[in-house]
Amino acid sequence: MSADPRRPERTFTIRQLCQEFKCTPRALRFYEDKGLLAPARQGLNRIYSYKDRARLQLILHGKRINLPLVEIRELLDLYDKGDGGAAQNAAALKRFRARLITLQQQRESLDQAIEGLKTACAFVEQKLAASRQKALAS
Repeated sequence: MSADPRRPERTFTIRQLCQEFKCTPRALRFYEDKGLLAPARQGLNRIYSYKDRARLQLILHGKRINLPLVEIRELLDLYDKGDGGAAQNAAALKRFRARLITLQQQRESLDQAIEGLKTACAFVEQKLAASRQKALAS
């Protein structure tokens, strides 16, 4: 086996991919069950190709940004179009930008919630301090 993971003739075992991408064999089998990966078989062993490795990389990137598996599958299906990845890249960019907008909106909501909680904590702390002072004065 060659050391360069980018060589198309290179193959990988489930263990190698799990180590490289810090995922579990169960996750790879799950993606296989969902039709996202299709490793070759050598007896009971799964043999992953360079293409499988690239697909896994895209799957894991999609999961990191919370893309649903359906959307990840749609992006993977565009890989085989034979246009040098143009359709896949265009679709990925569109989805990534939409996801970025959603995450930015969520961050704004979280920032507002955090500020509201800080204000509520300060208010409650003042109330507690005032009630302690009254208790000590009595």
